[in-house]
Formats: sequence, structure tokens, C-alpha cells
Amino acid sequence: MDRELWKPSEEQVSNTNMSRYMRYLEEKRGTAFGSYEELYEWSVEERTDFWASIWEFGEVVYSRAYDTVLENPDDMLGSSWFHGARMNFAENLLRYRDEQPALIFKSENMGLDTVSITHAELYDQVARLARALRETGILPGDRVVGFMPNIPQAVIAMLAATSVGAVWSSCSPDFGFQGVLDRFGQIEPKVLFTADGYFYNGRTFDSLQKVERIREAIPSIERVIVIPYANESPDMSKLPRSIVYDDFLAKEENRDIEFEQLPFDHPLYILYTSGTTGVPKCMVHGAGGTLLQHLKELMLHTDLKREDRIFYFTTCGWMMWNWLVSSLAVGSTVLLFDGSPFYPDAGALFNFADEQEMTVFGTSAKYIAAVEKSGLTPREEFNLDSLRAMLSTGSPLSVDNFRFVYDNIKEDIMLSSISGGSDIISCFALGNPLLPVWPGELQSRGLGMSVEVFDVEERSIRGEKGELVCTASFPSQPIYFWKDENKERYRKAYFGKTNIWHHGDYAKITEHNGMMIYGRSDATLNPGGVRIGTAEIYRPVEAMDGILDSLVVGQNWEDDVRVILFVKMAPGIELDEELVKRIQSTIRANCTPRHVPAKVIAVEDIPYTISGKKVELAVKRILDGVPVLNRDALKNPGSLELYKDLPELRS
Repeated sequence: MDRELWKPSEEQVSNTNMSRYMRYLEEKRGTAFGSYEELYEWSVEERTDFWASIWEFGEVVYSRAYDTVLENPDDMLGSSWFHGARMNFAENLLRYRDEQPALIFKSENMGLDTVSITHAELYDQVARLARALRETGILPGDRVVGFMPNIPQAVIAMLAATSVGAVWSSCSPDFGFQGVLDRFGQIEPKVLFTADGYFYNGRTFDSLQKVERIREAIPSIERVIVIPYANESPDMSKLPRSIVYDDFLAKEENRDIEFEQLPFDHPLYILYTSGTTGVPKCMVHGAGGTLLQHLKELMLHTDLKREDRIFYFTTCGWMMWNWLVSSLAVGSTVLLFDGSPFYPDAGALFNFADEQEMTVFGTSAKYIAAVEKSGLTPREEFNLDSLRAMLSTGSPLSVDNFRFVYDNIKEDIMLSSISGGSDIISCFALGNPLLPVWPGELQSRGLGMSVEVFDVEERSIRGEKGELVCTASFPSQPIYFWKDENKERYRKAYFGKTNIWHHGDYAKITEHNGMMIYGRSDATLNPGGVRIGTAEIYRPVEAMDGILDSLVVGQNWEDDVRVILFVKMAPGIELDEELVKRIQSTIRANCTPRHVPAKVIAVEDIPYTISGKKVELAVKRILDGVPVLNRDALKNPGSLELYKDLPELRS
């Protein structure tokens, strides 16, 4: 039987925000709990009291208090939270205005140098940019977008936009043109922030040529604001209605920000589904729900405090960026890194952790596995005395990965595997500073989240694998999908005919009341923890000469998922090495490097349902060695035999 890998001391437990919160509940509400599990059950059964307590404990900044905590509590799609409240998201993140560092930034090309911005300086820079956006005519509800590397100006632009009530959305600069157009084109932004380029693995990449095409394709864009990052003086001659960031800023310093006071469910962020069945769906998240959920997760589950220095290796196109930036509401220092995590060597991020006395290190399971394969032993090569927590998400963290962290990174550390998604801009299960760490397990379900695992007959089960569901509404659900009349696409995505959120994860609740995640239960690809939609790959591939059809799946491989592309060739065309390289470069140019398949394999036929849909899940099951029982719905069921025991997939 596996033994716990880490357990907090009594002193550590007593000093946590979670313990302080439990003492607060006893003092203010007369509610005492003997264990986390008792607290969790109360938070789910009495969720209106629970979320009201998070509002108070998190000291939400508001101009008008709420009238009711929850309306329509029994309708997950129709619930309404904190009706009557007026507040501003950015005001909550900018509540500190002192000389403690708010942001510390490092790029892979900066050597030992960093950029540090205090909370006071951050407030001032946001104030100047917010004034400029108002003068440009940005109003509440307008969309402002970022096509940005993970630099401080991305944070500043988001805060400035949300301070005036605009809706923020962002993509990382390694997205191809079509990937950006599929996202930003739907939401019709007025202002686009971009850097002129970015750095990765020792190379410099230009962004402005792509931005020229984006601006031409999206007529709603009235202004392009360019941050010189890769070059001191970028050539903007071919980019109409563009201006350099510093020239756009309002000149007056030390001004107060006019925070627009808005309803609790005012739209804050637009995030995107993976685009599995077409262009991505645009998920709109509300300001209040995002703030409350992030305060809960950061303060209680991550035990984040003012003195902490928190880092997550992420891009601006992943929800972990949004989650990380909310740490400003706690007053912590947010560490930003842009570039390759293995440049100039495998120790790049641990060197950053050492230099900055990082206390919380967030990353992906794939990164931890890659560090192990590199032969690096961080505990021997770096001073990680300050590091007290390591977070991992994106894909399940294997038992071997857990043991590697404790054997080779740090023995006394809370290793928190966390799981949720862009769908909820947060987590269903995550870390817990009160509880031990068990190999392969997420420590606990999140407070206020009624998370269960259902079998195929929709019955709640324990100790068995099944579908992860949430049976009651919570504040960080999407408030709606963009241009989704009557919430029809929203309902279809998660609810179907039920009133229960079906998340699409294959999971188990363990004997320790933790969780184990076994991957996605749908067709979404997930290499390195980055969700990828198959439709994004089909579009450029099937436009190529010589390719009649294609099918892409994720193959479980070395504790991760790798992308496998099958192609049906036109008569007389062979899939040679040159064509494979051309396919991969086409995907890279139109999507992102993460979309590029590890293997491209020619097949004689692609399986379809009778209704004309590609059968990705059936092929994935075959690759994983799982029998496909239901073939009656297939138009050409014999084609599945083509995918069995392929020698190309053994290495």
C-alpha cells in the first residue's frame, strides 16, 4: 500500500489560511468543524452561507452590497449569484498600492536581469492606460484583446480594460493566423494589444506580419497598440491605426483610477473551448464569480499570503494565466516568465525560482516529466529553501512524477495536482494545506464545489472510475456563451438533458477523499496539458493537395498524450518523409507548435458514423487497447481494423 509522501506539521496546519478561515467561521457564525471533510460537506450543503463567507473572508471591495446570495438555486443554468452587488474586478486586484513588488518578469533572453514593478507602480501604469482607453472610446462591454507573450504589459492591459468595464480575451503569439481569427473574429474586439515579437528556445519570432492579417480580417479593430519587445523600434508602417504602447499611455501620472462599478455577473473574460467540432465556442466568465472562486482557491487551497511569491509557467492563452494574475488580490508578488522552460538549459525555471525566492511553483505534468528525463536533480543544484508548494495541472500527474518531485526537487513541499478547466476558469479538485499528499492523488475536492463521480447509470460512486460531474451551481460557471441564444450551446456542452454539469473527465474519488484523474473522456486532445481541438488540425491538413481525408487522436504515451495524425492519401500520392514535414509545418503555421503531430501515418480509410461524423473516440480506444463494443452506428465499421497493432505507434 502506498504511503503518504508529505504531511503538514501541526504548526504548519495552524498557520494556514484554511485554519484561520475555520476559526473565522466558528467565531462569526458559530460553526465548528473537526476536519476538512466536515468543512467540505458544509460548504456544499450550505453553499449560500459558504460563498457569503468567502465574500467576507476575502474582503471583496465593492460599492454596493448584495441583496441575495443565490437566486434559482436548483437550476444550474439559471442560477444568479450576489444579485444587487456593484463592484469592479480590477479594483480588487489593485487594492494594494505600496512598494512591495507586484510583478517580477524575466524573459529567456534577459540573462540574469529581471523587471520589477511595485504595487504602487502597477496601479499608476494601469491608471494611465485606463485613461487612454476611455479617451479612445472604450465602454463597458466592449472587447479588448491581447495577442501577447507573458509580459507585464499583458497584465496591465487586462487590468486597464477591466477597470473601465471592458471584456478581456487573449491568445498567445504562437497561435497561427486561423487560430486567432477563429477566436477573436467571433467577439469583434475594438482594441488589440500585441508585442512586435517574442522569444522561444533561443530564436526570435515576428508577430506583426500575423497582426497585419488579423487586423485586415477583423474590421471591428479600431486600434492596434504595439509593445516593442523583440525590437526597440518595430516597423509598423504596414499596420494602419497602430501606435506604440508608450505613446498611447496618458501622460499624467499619480492619478486615481475611475473603477467602473458593475453588477456581480458583468462579463470579465472570454475564454475558448478547444474547437473539436468546429470553431471554438466563446465562454464568457463573470467578474464576481471569477474573483470569488480565485480568492477561495488562492487563499485557502494554495494558502497564498502577502509575503508569497507565486509563479505559474503559462502563456496568456491558458486560463492558468488568468488564475495566476488574481494573486494580486491577495497582495502577493506574481512572477512572470516568457520563453522556453529549457533555455538555455533544463534548469531555467529552477534558476528563476532560486533567484526570486519563489514560494509557489506552478507548472504542468509534462514539464515535471521532462525535467526527470533531462537528468536534472534540482534539489542538488539550486537553493529551493523558500519553495513550499508545487502545483501541477494540464494532464494527470503520474505516481512516478509525484515520487520524482519528493526525491529530486524537495522533500518538504506540498505537491498539489489540480484539475478544472477554462470552462470554469478554476478547479474542481486541487491542493489542500491541511491534508497529506498521496501518490497520484489530487488532495481534495474544492470547497463549495459539489463534485461527484458518476457511473454509466448516473449513480454516484466511490473508489471506482467514472465521469466527473458537478451537481449544484457555483459562481464561476460561464455566465453564457458568446452569441448563444437561449443558452442552447451552453446546455449541450455540459448538461444535455440533465441539470448536472458533465465535465468530460474520467476520474475516481479515493479512500482518502481525494481524486485521481485518468484523462479526458471525450475526444479533446491534451498533449502537455494544452487542450487541442481536432477541427483546428483538420482545416489546414485537408486543404493540402494530395490528402483526401484525415483523423487525429491523442495516444497515451509516457505519462502524457501525443498527437497522432492519420491521413487518407489521394490515388497515386505516397506519404513520404518530405510530405510528413510539409504537413507538420503547415499545422505549425496555421495552429501552434503544440498542434504538430508526433506521428503522421497513412491509412486506407477513415471511420465515419452513419450521420457523417468522424469516429475519433473509437480509434483512440483501439490505440489504448480498449475494445470498441458499439459499431452499429458506423458507416464503415471494418475501417477500425486498420488501426490495430500499428508498428509505427510502438515507438
